[in-house]
Amino acid sequence: MIAFLSLLARNRLALAGGIVLSAVVLLALVTPLLPLADPDVTNTSNRFVPPFSEGALLGTDHLGRDLLSRLLWGTRLSLAVGFAAAIVAATIGAAIGIIAGYYGGRTDNVIMRGVDMLMAFPYILLALAIVAALGPGLFNALIAVAAVNVPFFARNIRGITVGIAHKEFVDAARLAGLSNTRIILSEILPNVIPVIVIAMSTTIGWMILETAGLSFLGLGSQPPQADLGSMLGEARSALITNPHTSVVPGIMILVIVMSINLLGDGVRDALDPRLKSGALSRPMAATQVKRAGPVPAPTGKGLLEVQALETQFHVKDRIYRAVGGVDLHVEKGECLGIIGESGSGKSVTALSIMGLVSSPPGVITGGAAHYDGEDLIGAPYRRLRDMRGRNVSYIFQDPLATLHPLYRVGDQLIEAIRAHRPIGKEAGRAKAVELLDAVRIPNAAKRITDYPHEMSGGMRQRVGIAMALANDPDIIIADEPTTALDVTVQAQVLTILDDLRRSRGLAIIFITHDFGVVAQLCDRVAVMYAGRIVEEGRTTDILDTPRHPYTARLMACVPELGGGKRRLEAIAGLPPVVDRLPQGCAFADRCLKVQDDCRQGDIPLVRSGARAVRCLYPEEKAREAAE
Repeated sequence: MIAFLSLLARNRLALAGGIVLSAVVLLALVTPLLPLADPDVTNTSNRFVPPFSEGALLGTDHLGRDLLSRLLWGTRLSLAVGFAAAIVAATIGAAIGIIAGYYGGRTDNVIMRGVDMLMAFPYILLALAIVAALGPGLFNALIAVAAVNVPFFARNIRGITVGIAHKEFVDAARLAGLSNTRIILSEILPNVIPVIVIAMSTTIGWMILETAGLSFLGLGSQPPQADLGSMLGEARSALITNPHTSVVPGIMILVIVMSINLLGDGVRDALDPRLKSGALSRPMAATQVKRAGPVPAPTGKGLLEVQALETQFHVKDRIYRAVGGVDLHVEKGECLGIIGESGSGKSVTALSIMGLVSSPPGVITGGAAHYDGEDLIGAPYRRLRDMRGRNVSYIFQDPLATLHPLYRVGDQLIEAIRAHRPIGKEAGRAKAVELLDAVRIPNAAKRITDYPHEMSGGMRQRVGIAMALANDPDIIIADEPTTALDVTVQAQVLTILDDLRRSRGLAIIFITHDFGVVAQLCDRVAVMYAGRIVEEGRTTDILDTPRHPYTARLMACVPELGGGKRRLEAIAGLPPVVDRLPQGCAFADRCLKVQDDCRQGDIPLVRSGARAVRCLYPEEKAREAAE
């Protein structure tokens, strides 16, 4: 319950709606205890008293009845009828939907065709027909409103039930010999209750409006009993001369319905399991920064210098330490490769540099990222937005995450340029053609009018590279841009990146899990595991003499062509869950050389010249001991 309320509180509109609705409901509940005038007593000598008069805070109506008293009693009645109608409709509709979805076949067809017949009639017309048949009255209006909303609940719950009825746990319940009634009550119903609650929260407002509409027409509440709809109906003749008699109940209806709808939207999101994982949370413009310790000062080690970077994901009461203190630097014109298994923190590290990790749930909790001496972590959003794409550009693994499917690639290239500097239509087109030529797209002048779906995967990736180059950045961060491509196209893309790096002096941070790509493109390599750098050095040194056991095992997993038959290696086990990292070396449980002291205390990253390794028993030392 606490988790649900915390998720609900994230939506400020829903929270505001809940507060307003709670105040209205509380006021309705205490109405009998308040010193109010009798709402049904008439006094024609005091008719149409204006608001804020003595003894009549909201004035009186055409019969001299106190509007405040009638408003509070009418609100109490309207809320009671609306909630009662919602409960009745949800109960009957859910029962129909569960039965139809669970049994399926002919039962489903017969029930749902009857529901379709009801849905063929407009809601209001069907409600009017039911009230006309039953006769005017608030109870009959409640029956009519509930009846016209039953099909809505039935269809929604039936769709959910169809998906649940064929799940493994339902099959297991059948095999266990449970009856259909027992299965529906113990297996199906608990899984559809959240959907029922969501449907109710989003329809109560409409039911109150429908009830008010029937009372407005004289088919609901009957005189002298007051609800919000009948108050509006009685006041319509004096709308021009005494508008307060209509404004008072009208504002109350607006407040109730708006608060219910806002709260309903929040309840719908809070009960969605994707929101609990942070997937539906609206991200901030830049990653939230909460640095507890001191900010490292720049040391001038390169164009971009990342120091002790820590990034976490806060999901409910769990903290996932995706990046646990990373130190990197890249020089102008240099290509730094970051390699590691999926989930090792490579992409989060790259996204943290420019504040692109989604918040919530992402939070940068420590470290700094200095670009030309300027700390980007915690920089104002205006500054980050100005630098994104102009100083530091990204190439993502999936080009469709960069390209909009409904816009031509040329227009998207021009838009990327205009985000940072003004450019005319003709100049923009010429620049777009130039960029496509730079990434070796043939017949670029014609291809700029293509949509993304008209291009192959390799062509789309080249357009993504062109978009990253649109504003002549100093640094390009390429997040596995060749993973989804075949080897021929991959080689072409890597050649393009290497040529652009050499011709333009670009610094490239290349994220990959392929040592072949590292060998072809990168000058230096940083190996990541469980959110930390475990080895760093020149590419040739690491490929020739890997020192960390994890690096050696990764390289052993790469198949070799022409080397004869050999056993294809694999790393046993799985990477640790980053919300429960073990003490000492995170690779200890998978390492063949693990010792007792590997599981005790923090293992530092020891630097020796251009090499760095986070290991107490590196491969080189093991060979020396053996010799």
